[in-house]
Parts: sequence; C-alpha cells; structure tokens
Amino acid sequence: MPIVKSFEDLFVWQKSRELAELIYDYTRKQTFSRDYGLIDQIRRAVVSILSNIAEGFERGGKEEILYFLYIAKAFCGEVRSQLYVAFDQDYISDEELKDGVELAKYVSALIFKFIDGLKVSKYKGLKFKKPVNEKEKELEELIRGHLPRDHPLLNSFKHLNF
Repeated sequence: MPIVKSFEDLFVWQKSRELAELIYDYTRKQTFSRDYGLIDQIRRAVVSILSNIAEGFERGGKEEILYFLYIAKAFCGEVRSQLYVAFDQDYISDEELKDGVELAKYVSALIFKFIDGLKVSKYKGLKFKKPVNEKEKELEELIRGHLPRDHPLLNSFKHLNF
C-alpha cells in the first residue's frame, strides 16, 4: 500500500475531483446556463466533497478526519439529488444523469470504505506522530542499502518509505 503524504495522494480525493470536473462540464452546457441557482448549488456541493476530504486530512487527527469524511459523504447525496433536478429540467440527458449518479455513488462508497477502515485502525493522525529519531533513521538507511529490495525485513522499517 502506498504511503499517503498529502490529501492529493488519496484515491477518494482523486475520484471526487473527477466528479467535480464532470459536474462543471455539465453546468457549462448551454441548456444549463440560465439556471444560476442550480449551477451555484451543485457546484458548491461537489466542491465541498473534495474540500472536506482535504480539510479533514490536513487537520491531522483521526476524529477530525472522520468528521469531515461524513460531511463529504453527505454532499455526495446532495450532488445526486441535484443531478435529478437537472435531468427533470432537461438540462442533462439520461446518459449524463446515469454517469453522474454512478460516479457520485462510487465516490460516496469510497468515502464510506475509508471511514470504515479508519474506525477500526490504530491510526491516530499525523498530529500524534512521534518525531523520528535521527540515529535510528540512519541505521535503517544503512541496513536498507545492503538488503535486496524484496527482503522481508524491509517491511519492518517504519521511517523509510520505498
């Protein structure tokens, strides 16, 4: 599993960014262009998904991450609901509705899986991470330099990420 160093590394954030791009594409269409209220509402909702994932991650605590993930998940439902309104007003096609709802449900499911995983994990958050002992890190680097890349001992080092 790759090491996540920033919210941009999170697959769930990347997929929510794709959803935002899709919604912005839909709302740029001529058929959508005069409904400023719905455009504003659906864009704000979709931006809130990725923003809440990012904010939770950046706050650095497990409970804070969970709090903001629940908010992000709720915004997935709001986006889906607004897609139905757009469809009912003939702003988007059957296929666009299907694609948008499907992606919003997928992002929601990813958020749910992320929440479930965090709930049972021992992860406390970045703000609780202990400082790295420089001598220990140097020793690990030295040992790693002399072991083959597939050696099982490499997985036991906590400070170096290869």
